[in-house]
Amino acid sequence: MPYKTFEEYNIKITDEVRNRYKQIIEELGEDTEREGLVKTPERAAKAMQFLTQGYYQDASAILKSAMFREDYNEMVIVKDIELYSLCEHHMLPFFGKAHIAYIPDGYIVGLSKLPRIVDVFARRLQVQERLTHDILECINKTLKPKGVAVVIEASHMCMMMRGVQKQNSVTTTSGFRGQFEKQETRNEFLKLISSDLG
Repeated sequence: MPYKTFEEYNIKITDEVRNRYKQIIEELGEDTEREGLVKTPERAAKAMQFLTQGYYQDASAILKSAMFREDYNEMVIVKDIELYSLCEHHMLPFFGKAHIAYIPDGYIVGLSKLPRIVDVFARRLQVQERLTHDILECINKTLKPKGVAVVIEASHMCMMMRGVQKQNSVTTTSGFRGQFEKQETRNEFLKLISSDLG
């Protein structure tokens, strides 16, 4: 695991990535020996390990660590889960929020675990479509609820800083399984989060 805690990094990976960042910065025409850039390659190497730590985390195990038997069988929603990820096409950030709902079938999960698994999948090189699918399938396969729904809204720096340079565009993706494939249940979920959409 290259990344363990905020202050503990794999030295070998840090050194290798730092050297590559230093080379890239120099090839772009900058002086890596000037004061403002001396420590930049190492900082960037550590930042990249932090931003991609999800490759070394098991989202299913996180959910299983806090599953509890419970007879509750109504919709459970966790809204406005902040997410930050890196687009795999340009390695620029995209950020926004996720809304997750599930209908238990004998088990509930500790509420903090849902934002945790969002982070696990977001801290990888991603596209928003796959991020939505990964979260949805992890909950569906691990918790085995009667239904699960995921909606993600995000702004993409690759669209805002470069390319079409559209500053106010927001991308929304969604996925539904089980009971949420029924129009009535899906509409109830969408209505409950509608104050956050648009």
